[in-house]
Amino acid sequence: MLIDNRIVIGKGKNEAYILPQTANRHGLICGATGTGKTVTLKVMAEAFSDLGVPVFLADVKGDLAGCVKPGERTESIDRRLSSMGYDPESFEYKSFPVSFWDVYGENGHPVRTTVSQMGASLLSRLLGLTDVQSGVLSIAFRVADDNGWLLTDLKDIRSMVAYITDHSAELLNEYGNISKQSAGAIQRALLQLEDAGGSLFFGEPDIKLSDWMRTDENGRGFINIFHCSRLYRSPLLYSTFMLWLLAELFEELPEVGDPEKPKLVFFFDEAHLLFNNSKSAVTEQVEQVVKLIRSKGVGVYFITQQPSDIPNPVLAQLGNRVQHALRAYTPLEQKTVRAAAQSFRANPEFSTEEAITDLGTGEALISFLDAKGRPSVVERATVLPPQSAMGAIDEERRSAEIHADELYGKYEESVDNVSAYEIINEVKAIEAEEAAKKAEEEQKAKEKEKAEKEKAKADAKKKAATSKAVNKIGRQIGRTLTRGLLGTLKKWF
Repeated sequence: MLIDNRIVIGKGKNEAYILPQTANRHGLICGATGTGKTVTLKVMAEAFSDLGVPVFLADVKGDLAGCVKPGERTESIDRRLSSMGYDPESFEYKSFPVSFWDVYGENGHPVRTTVSQMGASLLSRLLGLTDVQSGVLSIAFRVADDNGWLLTDLKDIRSMVAYITDHSAELLNEYGNISKQSAGAIQRALLQLEDAGGSLFFGEPDIKLSDWMRTDENGRGFINIFHCSRLYRSPLLYSTFMLWLLAELFEELPEVGDPEKPKLVFFFDEAHLLFNNSKSAVTEQVEQVVKLIRSKGVGVYFITQQPSDIPNPVLAQLGNRVQHALRAYTPLEQKTVRAAAQSFRANPEFSTEEAITDLGTGEALISFLDAKGRPSVVERATVLPPQSAMGAIDEERRSAEIHADELYGKYEESVDNVSAYEIINEVKAIEAEEAAKKAEEEQKAKEKEKAEKEKAKADAKKKAATSKAVNKIGRQIGRTLTRGLLGTLKKWF
């Protein structure tokens, strides 16, 4: 809830709030399943929207769409507000401007990117390639870039891999060795990705990130809800999409330093998936992006079950933290609780470690950055209720919201512009025509050579026959003259 230009999340002894100027220092919302992470996420997103900051959030469970409807007053909410010192009568229930998105185009505007935009590193991660196979894929991207061939969809990259395999001898000196075995493995992985629905994600028109940075007529930021309950069934595709999104933001947005408020805030649910199965090089790139993207005015908030799900270099960048309850039934879980408690600035009024396991649903340990960028003393607080409705909405309402969005029609129909696939097919056609012409010329040359050989053979045979006849006649003449001179001295006229 936005109170006096502060993003108030909850209240214990004191209000726990994020200052707009520190909101781009990133954050963490963690806790066991069912402890209230989704409510905290919604309360934050709503406050950012009221502040005029667009929000992007991943809806893994499909229960965030209620942002389009006002919440309903209940006795339990009244009791919660009263216990926090707020007047239930003055609490405003309202809807927020929402835009729905979905990779599959079923529950929101389609979200697409091109293969070229994703790049070789993330695509290698998505395909689960080895280092050698990743090297071959990188060559495919490099050759495409050097030729100015856009890799739009999966058929483009498949054609590109086939092209470099066919021309491996020509490309060897400039780009390196291209193993046919590696190329075959890449093609099989691409087919598997296509079967998993990857062909819907890669294509055009590709998403313009500016469409996620809109405000409504009242200056409130749009809450972009990325419906991914189906996408989440393919964890690698889901996490790779999120990693691409983070990298794309970093590349596209200009430097703004430390703005008075963020230009955009991202909430990445199930954040542990972002780092699972990631090679060290990819993880290092993510760490670098998280570290630097705040200067682009972007705040990144990770939602996961426990802090240890996030690599330490990334965790160190997350200054605004909300810790819901954790369970500690095993020695490993107890160690996790201890580590989580030590990440907070201690409050002398209670034991942070004990409090983490004692928190009820809707309670949290909260520490946000102060005006000087320092972590505040941890506060045990009750999280405010959201102002919009909790839960999913029916398909009719969702469809109406999608069709009423001014962006409707911009992404709904895919297009297939000229790209690497078409160019390579044209190159193949030209090469086939040249090969046919060359083959024809070679055939003609062979036929000419054969004819010349046959003529030479015939001439040689004729010459041989003539020579034989001349020799025979010569020998006959020679014999006749000899006999005439030595015998009868007969003259021939």
